[in-house]
Parts: sequence; structure tokens; C-alpha cells
Amino acid sequence: MRKVPEMFGSMVFNETAMKERFPKHVYKALKRTMTEGTALDPQIADVVANAMKDWAIEKGATHFTHWFQPMTGITAEKHDSFLSPSTDGTVIMEFSGKELIKGEPDASSFPSGGLRATFEARGYTAWDPTSYAFIKDHTLCIPTAFCSYTGQVLDKKTPLLRSMDAISKEACRVLKLFGKDCKRVTTTVGPEQEYFLINKSDYAKRPDLVITGRTLFGAKAPKGQEMEDHYFGSIRPRVKAFMEDLDEALWELGIYSKTEHNEVAPCQHEMAPIFTTTNIATDHNQLTMEIMKKVADKHGFVCLLHEKPFEGINGSGKHNNWSISTDSGENLLEPGKSPSENVQFLLFLTAVIKAVDEYQDLMRISVASAGNDHRLGANEAPPAIMSMFVGEELEAILDSIVSGTDYTDVSRTMMSIGATVLPAIPKDTTDRNRTSPFAFTGNKFEFRMLGSALNIACPNIMLNTAVAEALSQFADELEKADDFNAALGTLIQREIKAHKRIIFNGNGYGEEWPIEAEKRGLLNLKSTPDALPHYTAQKNLDLFAKHGVYTEEEMKSRQEILLEEYAKTIQIEALTSLDMLGKLIIPAAVNYSGKVADSVNAKAKLGIECPMEVALVRELAEKTSLLMKKRNALEESLNSIPEDAENAAKYYHEVVIPAMDDARRLADALEGKIAKEDYPLPTYGDLLFYV
Repeated sequence: MRKVPEMFGSMVFNETAMKERFPKHVYKALKRTMTEGTALDPQIADVVANAMKDWAIEKGATHFTHWFQPMTGITAEKHDSFLSPSTDGTVIMEFSGKELIKGEPDASSFPSGGLRATFEARGYTAWDPTSYAFIKDHTLCIPTAFCSYTGQVLDKKTPLLRSMDAISKEACRVLKLFGKDCKRVTTTVGPEQEYFLINKSDYAKRPDLVITGRTLFGAKAPKGQEMEDHYFGSIRPRVKAFMEDLDEALWELGIYSKTEHNEVAPCQHEMAPIFTTTNIATDHNQLTMEIMKKVADKHGFVCLLHEKPFEGINGSGKHNNWSISTDSGENLLEPGKSPSENVQFLLFLTAVIKAVDEYQDLMRISVASAGNDHRLGANEAPPAIMSMFVGEELEAILDSIVSGTDYTDVSRTMMSIGATVLPAIPKDTTDRNRTSPFAFTGNKFEFRMLGSALNIACPNIMLNTAVAEALSQFADELEKADDFNAALGTLIQREIKAHKRIIFNGNGYGEEWPIEAEKRGLLNLKSTPDALPHYTAQKNLDLFAKHGVYTEEEMKSRQEILLEEYAKTIQIEALTSLDMLGKLIIPAAVNYSGKVADSVNAKAKLGIECPMEVALVRELAEKTSLLMKKRNALEESLNSIPEDAENAAKYYHEVVIPAMDDARRLADALEGKIAKEDYPLPTYGDLLFYV
């Protein structure tokens, strides 16, 4: 392995490269854009582009692309070479400021939710100078936003940047009241990425994995995760080799891959990076998922990023560790050691509590997908009910604020809401609640509902904007106050009291929690079709319009895209189920029952009684006949899909998925009756226990 310091960021046009190649005034201008969010001076674009090009060519790049994140959830790129013809028949390598700043891909082929007609092909990519350009596969990748000809947002990156601007603006207003002159507040994220590795040869024999990313059929293996021997266990040599190559590939791109280990389920693993600014973390996570698949292929693996590839064992999530920091490096969710810091911390904590409570629906929507519906509430991931964990000690402090009584800890001092008598609030004095969707972990919040394949932009857009709104309301009130400390105490007490229902430190897996949550008035949006109609609730439309993150039209388009995506996903799964039942599973059952019947006949000719074989043939025939009926019922269910997107999504959830499940239960039961050599699919035992 090469030396990590030399390797790290070597394929990134980062600050080191900028300092080396830019004139001082160009570097300062671009740096100001990156740190303060100021507009980029177009006059420096040609200088930046030429320096980028020279650097990229030295690194072996021959092409450039505007790398963007459309509403597909994955990244997109169109490659153009630096090559330009010369008058003497030779070529020169060129790259202009105009090409850097703006590209023009076909917008009609990407989901738009009705924003673009099919014949309106024009779309634009616009350079995001807050994210570093990088080289991937001999191509200079320029992180960009993606919008329509009329300026409507068609991607996930643009609203994320807008939400970061919104929370920065409102947080700076609040900090000013504490006497702090802050120019920029930035949210940071460290997304933990879970995934499965299976043999490429087995993957190729599973049409369901190839087409849908998850197993639509498969009986449980004799062993799953019940022995609890995989988590943090010794890493298999092949997997370790994969992880080492993955680290190198990520480090070259400046991705802070830090921690790697076995996860709970067999063949399941996790990579955790060091946190960075949210927009860069989003870029990095999209790259991470892409590179995981490429490196896995080199090692004879397939990397599965579906939220629930296997029934009966844990699915894969992606914990979103979120915090807020100033341009001076102050973490606003750090409890602090002094009274003034504590009051400030309590105010920002209150803002997050208020935001999560008032916008539970948006938080749930931000993680909604057909795949993630299999995880949430499955005693392996948080339930679909939004709640917050703050720890026993911090909850006791909040209780004392609500009641207006002093908080006393024998090992510390007495505490009240007064700005001058607050002691140091302990940092991270309790264990994390693994069943909580949104847990405070000492100086950050861990949003644990995200599925492994999710683009993290959406959850962070929702969170940033909701917190921005809470801070905006706080600033409006406190800016008018004659007595800041008194008004601050009153505000914190009132808001904690109003929103304390969202705080739950108990067992989110317990049967009593949904009942208790309903009593508290918390939403329980169990499925994606339940959640998505809330997207365009008036309060949500007003929220995003106020902070300039989405227009009403853009919100409605996203709702439409997500509903259609859900319906298409289930349709593809249903069609794949039909195909596998008709071409693989039912024929296998018929063929095997025929073999057993032949054996019965042969023994009967010899006068040998074989009651076991006779019973097996009858059972196989009965189950196969019933399975065919289940298959036909599933096929019939696909003939009555409603036309509008919302009702179609509900129909797929309420009718098609149960029909798929009915067929699966019977097919999985048949799997256990068919000899291994006669079953056409690699079993769960083959897929999960290949060593």
C-alpha cells in the first residue's frame, strides 16, 4: 500500500492544487465563494478552467464531465474530450471558463415530475464551486447543479445548497444575539454506509438480485444472525482485501474513509467516514456507493446496496450524523463548558426539537422508498414513527426547564434556566438508543432511518430547512426583546414544553410504543404511499417557499416523481416474480415431483411400498398447483392499476405486494421440499455462507 498522506486527495483539485496553480487573487476569490457562499466572479472562470485542465491532463485525464445528481437517486455524467482540432491538422487540449461553468445535457430523459415535456430536451448543468473537482476513470468530474431551461430544479444538489444557505442565514441571526459576528454556519454530515458482499457467480444466477437488487424468493438458511457472531468479528481475507482496495480508491478522491467492520448480518459490512460539510459529504457518499460496486467486481464480489436484500436478517441502513458548525469551527450542538455556551446550546437544541416535531412528515418522507419500507419497524431499524433520543440526563434537564424547577445532580451543581447560573452540561453521558430514529450522541444527531441506497441530500434538505425555520422564528422573537436573557428563558421553556412529545428514550421496538406515540399525537406513516401525500401539505409548501429551497411547482413535481418511482419499483418486482415463478420455480417443482413419481412407479413394479415418496409427490403436486394459482392472482392484480400516481402507489402497496408475499411464502416452502441439485437458484445458504 502506498503512503496514505501522499495518496490522499491526489485525484482531487483541492485547496493544495488551487494554491499551487492559481494567482493569489483568483484563489482568494474562489475561496471566498466556497466559505462564505458569495457569487463567483465570471471573470476568473477562464483562469480556473485552464488550471483545472492542465492539472487533470497531468493526472492522465482526457475528458471532462459535469457530474450531477438527477432525481434518479444516482449520479449522471456526459463525457467530452479536451481535444480540439488545430489548423495544421493536429489537435490541442482546450477547456474554457464557459465550459466549466455551464453544460447542456438532455433534460427530457430524466425524471421531472411534469416540469419538463418530453420534447423539451434542454437542460443545464451549473458548476458548484463549493465542491472540489476530481478525476475518475481518466475524466475530470466537475460537481454541478442541474436545472431546466426555465431555471426549475431537476436535481438533488441545488435544493441542498439552498437549504444550507437558509440554515446559515438564520443561525447567523441567532448567533449575533449572543454577540458573535459569524459570516457562515455550515451543517456537517458523516454518513455510515452499510452493504452486503456476495459472490458474483451466485449473483448472476439470481434474476431477482440482478433486476431488483433484492431476493424476491428464498427460504431462511439454517443459520442467520442469531448467534451474534458476525458483528465486529474477524474479517474474511477476501473481504479484507476488498476493504483495503476500497480505502485506497476512496482516499485518492479525498474521501475520509475511517472505519470498517463486519455488520450484524452474514456478509454484511460497514464503512464510516469522517464528517465533512453536507454538500461535500453528499458528493462523497454518491462516489462511495459507485466505487464500492467497482472494487467489489474486481474481487469477484457484487456489492448489494438494497435496503433489504435478504428476508429474515438485518437490512442495510445509512446513519446520517448531522451537526452545525460556525466558520470559526464552533460546534453549535456541543454542550460546552461555560454558562453562556450552555444557553446557546439549549437554544439550538430546542430549535432541532421543534423542527423535528413540527415536520415529522418531512423527516419520514425524506427516507421513504419501496426498499426502506422493508426495514423500518422490522426490529432491526428504527420504527416509522419519528422520535428523538436525548439521553436520561439531558431529558432531566429539559424536564426541569419545563417545570420551572432547579436541576440538581449530586456530582455537579444546581442548574436553572438563568443565563448566569448554568453549569457545564455533560457531553454524551448515556448510551445511544439504537431503536431511536433521531438520537443525540454528544455533539451531533444521528438520523438512523436512512436506507443504504439513499442519496443523503433529501434528508439533509428537510432537516436543514426545518431547523432554519425554527431559528428564524426564534430570531424574530428575540431580536425584539428588551431583556434578552429573560426572553431567551421564556422561549426555551415554552418551546420545550410544546414539543417535548417528540422526545422518547424508551424501546422503539416495543409493542407499547405505537400506542403511546398515538396518544402523543405523533405520526405513524408506515409505508411510502402513506407518507408521500404529506409532501405537498400547505405547511410544507409554505416552509420551502419562505426559505427559497423549493417552489410549490418543484415540490409537486418531486412528490409525483417519488410516487411514480415507488409504483415502478413494485411493478418491476412483481413482473420479476412472475417470470421466476413461471420459468424457474414452478418448472423445478414439477420436474422434481416427476422424478419422485418415477421412483414411486419403479418401486411399485418391484412390489416395494414407499408411503413417504407417495406423500411427497402429493404434497409437491398440491403446493405447485396452489403456487400456480397464486402466480395467476399476482398477474391478475397487475391488470387493474389506477392511472393517477397516488392511487397507483396505494394499490401497489395494498394489493400487489400482498399478492407477491402470498406467492413467496408458498415458493419458499416448496424450496425446502426440492432436492438441492434440482433447485435452479442459489439458496440463502449459498449466498450468505460462501466460506
